[in-house]
Amino acid sequence: MRLVQISDCHLHADPAARARAGFPLRQLEAVVEAVNRERPDMVLVTGDISNDETAASYQLAVRTLGRLAAPWFWLAGNHDDPALMAETRELLDELDIGAWRILMLDTHVSGQAHGELGPEGLAELAARLEEDDRPTLLAMHHPPLPVGSAWIDALGLRDREAFWQTLSAFGQVRAILCGHIHQAFASHQRLAGSPQRPEESEVAVYGCPSTTDQFLAHAETFAIDEASRPGYRVLDLGEGDVTTWVERVDL
Repeated sequence: MRLVQISDCHLHADPAARARAGFPLRQLEAVVEAVNRERPDMVLVTGDISNDETAASYQLAVRTLGRLAAPWFWLAGNHDDPALMAETRELLDELDIGAWRILMLDTHVSGQAHGELGPEGLAELAARLEEDDRPTLLAMHHPPLPVGSAWIDALGLRDREAFWQTLSAFGQVRAILCGHIHQAFASHQRLAGSPQRPEESEVAVYGCPSTTDQFLAHAETFAIDEASRPGYRVLDLGEGDVTTWVERVDL
């Protein structure tokens, strides 16, 4: 099973709108063409589809992402309006892909740049993991651990300690995909275990370049990496393991 992750498209209602370092629609179109050459079985779009939270921006996204030669699914980021997204195309919370399952987590907090799952979201995550022990991939917008840029880390998943505590009772989560950070990122979180599952484990965490502007890694304050190109992440899912890498797109 080959998955591709794309993220942070930041489209506007105006197809000709410009971002800080390029044109979001033109860049997304180039990424879609490149992704099709990967021949993925599925594409996940991990939030910030829109930059202006307009119905027209989501309609533009659906038309553009509709050129993908594979089924695609999206979730909301902090710049998104989940209600408008759902009116344009369904928001799913789980994808069954045979030997694997993908849980799409909602970290959107209305009016805020940071993310949270909240007590209800964490309880729901635990219940969903309890019911099925197949290898599992989690997809979410906000990163669940620090990425090394002070300003981004202040806007990540606020309840990440509770998130990792929830995961410590389960061993089937193999990897987590996040958006929000506009850069390639790979790390892992060690889980010490719990009374329910005392053995230690590690969960890989992967970030993804944006399809538009890239953020400068390890920056204390907001900064654009003008030398970096749009990109996407490829993931090959094996029998419980993940092989992954990032590709960049020439414009």
